[in-house]
Amino acid sequence: MEKSLLIQYLGDTPKLRIIDFFLENRSDYSKKEIIEGTGISKTTFYKVWDELMQFGIVKETRKYGMAQLYALKESNPLVKKFMALDSELGKQAMEKVTEKKVLAH
Repeated sequence: MEKSLLIQYLGDTPKLRIIDFFLENRSDYSKKEIIEGTGISKTTFYKVWDELMQFGIVKETRKYGMAQLYALKESNPLVKKFMALDSELGKQAMEKVTEKKVLAH
């Protein structure tokens, strides 16, 4: 799995992997889908999940059968900062690619 710009910039931690997962996949997911999508162990996931809920980074959205689904709480000021940082990192990466193409010609 290739590391996102956010993970490359801030470091590869379980909390950031979960936040990054939601930034890359703007929908709601079950805990099982989040664990599979982030590639972290179930044990590690449950060690950090409560903190993400406590700080309002993620929120419950709806039930799908027996599973509770969760999404990024985009109204949270911290989440807005992560979204802005992710966007800015993407812009800078695109500028570098564009510069290289211009210099190559």
